[in-house]
This record gives sequence, structure tokens and C-alpha cells, in this order.
Amino acid sequence: MLAHRLWSTGMQTLVQMVYPPRCLACGGLVETDFGLCGTCWRDTPFISGLSCDLCGVPLPGQSDRAEHCDDCLTIARPWSQGRAALVYRDRGRRMVLALKHGDRHDIARPAAKWMARVTRGLIRDNMLAVPVPLHVNRHLKRRYNQSALLAEALARDLGLDWCPDALERVRATPSLEGKSREERFSVLSGMIRVPDRHSPMIAGRPVLIVDDVMTSGATLAAASEACFAAGATEVCVSVLARAAKDA
Repeated sequence: MLAHRLWSTGMQTLVQMVYPPRCLACGGLVETDFGLCGTCWRDTPFISGLSCDLCGVPLPGQSDRAEHCDDCLTIARPWSQGRAALVYRDRGRRMVLALKHGDRHDIARPAAKWMARVTRGLIRDNMLAVPVPLHVNRHLKRRYNQSALLAEALARDLGLDWCPDALERVRATPSLEGKSREERFSVLSGMIRVPDRHSPMIAGRPVLIVDDVMTSGATLAAASEACFAAGATEVCVSVLARAAKDA
């Protein structure tokens, strides 16, 4: 056993000598794997302090009770609570896009830890983590679902059950980029469902929906409604980044 530990430690040291840890954002040398250098950590727009209890967007001031942003005061959210780890701008936006479109799977593990930090207070007994789904055509083109990578790592960090395909897209929808809030909700209404084979897994338990970015909330709303239709008792949401009007 001792010999095995010594061999394992030696191999890890050798790997680090050949492939030293690099900053996730800039590629500079760092002390540990899956980390950010001091400069990139400082420049990453992490959300801390007061935030909207429904979508996680940062709010000014302090409060000893749950507060809601202007969007969440005017748009009915079907979920109970929501959190975001980053503001979707600058370095935060670049890391999200690298995870989403750049095959940067290595970002998912540390990103999930950032999400876990702000999401831990939302966890309920017997909660199930589920990712927002991609349509099969887009999944095949991209080869992976970035939200599923986040959901798997987040579930591990929070000690939750998770299911990668608990939700599915009914059919392919056009890109939402550039569309108004009303258009986004119209396009996504009824476009996500729980397959019959997974309904028993969701019925009678709380669900945590995981996604990479929240903009209008239309996708999360459609996913939440699908979970409730399958019998979920409550839905919360956790996203890596939240788009903010003042960002």
C-alpha cells in the first residue's frame, strides 16, 4: 500500500512537471489544476453580496430578507429560488463561451464549485439535479451538452442525484440571440418536456435545473413547467452566469 502511494505521488509530480497547472482563463502558470491566477480571479465578475432570490443577479445594498430584481418583479417565475455564480460579461462571458463552444470541458469542474458556493442554500432533501437539454441535432453537432457537464459536477459537489436526460427538447428551435424577451418566451413555450420513462424519477421530489447562462429566463421557465407537469414538488435553478442589464 505504501509503495503504491509513493508511486502514485511520484507519477503526479512527474505529470505536473511535464504539464504544469495553467490558469483556466489566460493559460498562465498557477499552483493547482483547474484554477485561476490572481489577476484573472480579480477580473472575473463573481456574484457576491446581495442578489435576486429568483435569478441570482447582483443587487445594490444589503438586506436581511429575500429581494427580487426588476425583471423578476415583472415576470412570473415558475421556480422558487435561483442562483448564479458569475455576471455574464468580460472574463465571465469568455469562460462561458469557451465551455459552450470551445470544447473547454476543463472549465466545468471549477465552474460547478463556484455554482455550488452560491447554490448550497437551495438544496432540499431528495433533490434531483437536471440539465437544460439541447435538441438532438444540436447535441450531435456540438458533441456534448455543456449544461450536463455542469450538472454532473454540481451534483457531485452538493451530494445530489442527477440525470443527464431527464428533460428533452420537443423539436429544434431557432437561435434566441437578438430576440426580444417576448419572442424568447413564445419560441420556447412547450418546447421542453420530461420523457415518459423519466416521469417516475421526477414525480414527488424537488428538482434543481442547471444551465450555463440565464438571459430572459424563458428556457428555465419552459424546463420548470415541464418538471411540474411531471409531478415535481418544487423547482430551483442554478446557472453559471446571469446576464445583467447594467453589465
